[in-house]
Amino acid sequence: MLKIILFGSYARTDWVDEPDNGYLSDFDLLVIVSHEKLTDIADYWYVAEDKILRDPAVGRTVNIIVHTMAEVNQALTRGEYFWTDILRDGVTLYELPGHPFAQPQPVTARDAHETAQRYFNEKLGDIDVWIKEARQHMADATVSRHARKHAAFRLHQATESAYICFLLVSTFYFPRSHNIKFLRSLAEDTDKRLTAAWPREQRDDRRRFELLKRAYVEARYSDQYDVGADDLTLQLESVTQLRNLVVKASGERVAKLARDAEADA
Repeated sequence: MLKIILFGSYARTDWVDEPDNGYLSDFDLLVIVSHEKLTDIADYWYVAEDKILRDPAVGRTVNIIVHTMAEVNQALTRGEYFWTDILRDGVTLYELPGHPFAQPQPVTARDAHETAQRYFNEKLGDIDVWIKEARQHMADATVSRHARKHAAFRLHQATESAYICFLLVSTFYFPRSHNIKFLRSLAEDTDKRLTAAWPREQRDDRRRFELLKRAYVEARYSDQYDVGADDLTLQLESVTQLRNLVVKASGERVAKLARDAEADA
């Protein structure tokens, strides 16, 4: 292990701490390692994540992303915003001497616009396909548990794709994770408007999101997983709202980058 860096809201000191309303900022940690095989969360970091989760002294979710020094430095030389922001705002908790970061290189306005537009077009198509397929399965939701499971999985994928779309357009990066709670945390940390899609104030709201989070694995592999038709309907409303919020926020970002590119032309 070469470095551990705290990033996100706790590094910037603008975290949210409203446990009564269900809004608690997560701790976000970047772990930089020396070899690619050490980036496998399941093989090397599962025990650490589980211990942190169960530690009452921590008291909130800790998200860990793991990358090699080479990956991070390559991203910095490409000028990717996610990494340059960490370099600017991050708090180094541990580091082994002799492993400096590369000098960040600015991305051209034209390249930034073209990259963001490409990500937006590609991922928006994925979101809309997942939502369309979820609606098709929901037509049989009242009579078929299998249809409900298929719908739940597709709503999960639509949610995952929406957060990935936003993160790619905004930062040119998303973590190697299917955990929509983690993706939601990173996306909402960048744009608080996205919180409107999945409110936390009511217990049922939180329950529906957790049910959707479980769908990635359990809707495919568990014969015990089920979600009611009414819950599916409300989940679809939230996913659709998230889709629209992402389109708005990402569209604004692409438009700004287009203006920047035009000004630099």
